[in-house]
Amino acid sequence: MTSGAPGRLLPWTSPEGRPCYLVGDGTGYVARIADDIEGVQLGMADDLLGHADELLAERRVTSAELHYLARRLTESLRDVRRVAESRGARLCPREGP
Repeated sequence: MTSGAPGRLLPWTSPEGRPCYLVGDGTGYVARIADDIEGVQLGMADDLLGHADELLAERRVTSAELHYLARRLTESLRDVRRVAESRGARLCPREGP
């Protein structure tokens, strides 16, 4: 990793809601935990999509059920976006001007 690079965006935030980064070669304990958490987040997103398909296929869905689904989908999309940003940044290192 080049000096000045912010490091790997981790799949969690600080207690204040700020992004957390890992600086290093990506082979240590924290990197493995981050990989595991990203895997869980992606798996949960897949499960949630299946649930959404089933729920939306129902004829009788309450507004409360739709609201709950929308909240969970929003949370999941936020997690998946963070995983994509983190992995994308590791695939394409930015070059200076």
